[in-house]
Amino acid sequence: MAKEELSLNQLAKAIYDGAGGMENVQNVVHCMTRVRMSVRDDSKVDQAKLKSIPGVLGVVDDEQLQVIIGPGKVNKVAKEMVDLAGVGLGEDLPEGSGKDKVNAKAAEMKAAQKAKQKNSPIKAILKDISNIFVPMIPAFVGSGLLAGVAAVMANLITAGTLDAATWQQFVDVLNILKNGMFSYLVIFTGVNAAQVFGANPTLGGVIGAVVLLTGMNPEAPIKNLFTGDALAAGQGGIIGVIFAVWLLSIVEKKLHQIIPEAIDIILTPMLSLLVIGLLEIFLIMPLAGFISNGMVGGINWVLSVGGAFSGFVLGALFLPMVMFGLHQILTPIHIQMIGETGKTLLLPILAMAGAGQVGAAFALWIKLRKDKELTEMIKGALPVGILGIGEPLIYGVTLPLGRPFITACIGGGIGGGVIGAIGGVGAIAIGPSGAALIPLIADGKWWGYVLGLLAAYAGGFVATYFFGIPKEKLAEQELADSPETAGVTPLAHATEVFTAVADGSVYPLEAAADPVFAEKMMGEGYFVEPTEGATYAPVAGKISTIFPTKHAIGITTDSGLEVLLHMGINTVELDGKPFDVLVKEGQRVTPETQVATVDLAAVKAAGKGTSMMVLITNMNDVKTHILEKTGVVKASEEVFKAATK
Repeated sequence: MAKEELSLNQLAKAIYDGAGGMENVQNVVHCMTRVRMSVRDDSKVDQAKLKSIPGVLGVVDDEQLQVIIGPGKVNKVAKEMVDLAGVGLGEDLPEGSGKDKVNAKAAEMKAAQKAKQKNSPIKAILKDISNIFVPMIPAFVGSGLLAGVAAVMANLITAGTLDAATWQQFVDVLNILKNGMFSYLVIFTGVNAAQVFGANPTLGGVIGAVVLLTGMNPEAPIKNLFTGDALAAGQGGIIGVIFAVWLLSIVEKKLHQIIPEAIDIILTPMLSLLVIGLLEIFLIMPLAGFISNGMVGGINWVLSVGGAFSGFVLGALFLPMVMFGLHQILTPIHIQMIGETGKTLLLPILAMAGAGQVGAAFALWIKLRKDKELTEMIKGALPVGILGIGEPLIYGVTLPLGRPFITACIGGGIGGGVIGAIGGVGAIAIGPSGAALIPLIADGKWWGYVLGLLAAYAGGFVATYFFGIPKEKLAEQELADSPETAGVTPLAHATEVFTAVADGSVYPLEAAADPVFAEKMMGEGYFVEPTEGATYAPVAGKISTIFPTKHAIGITTDSGLEVLLHMGINTVELDGKPFDVLVKEGQRVTPETQVATVDLAAVKAAGKGTSMMVLITNMNDVKTHILEKTGVVKASEEVFKAATK
């Protein structure tokens, strides 16, 4: 009877249980196929229980307790195990009372773990921004659609198409529902940012709410330290809130360490709010205000130049201004223009920024169509974006990817340039954007605004399609388009020819020194005891995985066989030093392709075996197999065949 499959969480907990409990495990690492644990008391380990766990292929109790899971899944199980413990891979688990202490540690370490997995500071920031805003996408979309409908109705009322006495209350109700999200976006951002950075979520929400300045006395407002003017609500914007909550996470963790437990629950939140709140009110917000005031002169100069240049600059820079809360400086300019001329020439240009995001999203949808998570997010956010609500596209799609945000801004600049070149395209009121602004365009120049929208859509699309797709996303798409990853049915009864991976001698798996391989826990195959370090692909296919410690390489054949080349025994402990991998993931290889160079002397000096193991890990897809040759061989010489079902 087949074992019932466990979830990753259940499997991780079951392994801890079999290892004598989480408190008996000192640290967790993994190689290409095994979760490796250092345990504190070997007598508490129940190997029979571990072997009986669904998903566990075998157990080896050597210098480390090794639980064989298999390639592709082992890294997820190990990650789940360290997440449960609140540590990183290889870091010691906390000793003591077990779950309570571990859970406290987990909350503290979660943000630090994420940071370690990222490749660069820029990617780390973008990933954190994504994690903050993606949970808000459903609310963005729902509120945004309501806001778009309300904006269209309000514009039709302003234009005289709809009767205000009949329709205004409908607009008011929709705006009340919409404002539940957008008026308090800084609070939701603070809560989510705190969860990402490892701070208390409620404190994060309070820090977000600080920028609303709800307790300030309007008769005696707080002064901007840089200019002496009254501090305005919202200065610093979303980015200011995120930065403040990041500081909160640092301060809060530090206070937890130094304040005695008896008064920690009282003093830590109070001091955290006091310190970060003061910084936010007297430094972060005034700094944003100082920058925004300094930009007024620049914007007025750009407007004075006029034409396509002004349109491009303003259309391209508007979204970055919104993110920093600097767009508020434009409201007086809009009002002044409407008061003097009956229309604002600035708003239609700035609306192009959102249109550039729409074009970029269409490009991402087409170019990365196999990324289901991304495309589903785009499909939900596009209708809202077309109506002028850009947050879902900005924070959920383009900004986390980096490049597309820049190319989307370029698209906005192109649309703004078109409107600037046409000239005289103005709006009779402020507030809405996107397609919802069309009814408010003055003097019958709605056609000029529509041309600008189309130009921004096209500009964002073209710039993103050709220059804005991140390289790693393109690589993922290429893999998704290949037969072995695109769900293509494997060729019926295909026969794959396997070769020796190095000069040396070929042996059946039963002769392997490692019982995991000898007992075929990972699958069928063979191994080569090499005499030379030049190592070649054992079969034709595409490189699917290169393990970070370079000792193992996964290859997927065109018929769907998953092949593991494991270079040496227990060589994961060498941290890749003896290995020089010459291929990259996604690259096609043949038995004539050298995939690595191995310093055999260094492997032996470290006390590790040099056997080059070749395994088929999805044996359920294999109909027949045969080891055709043993003994002395040359690299790339045919030694093994396997036929798929």
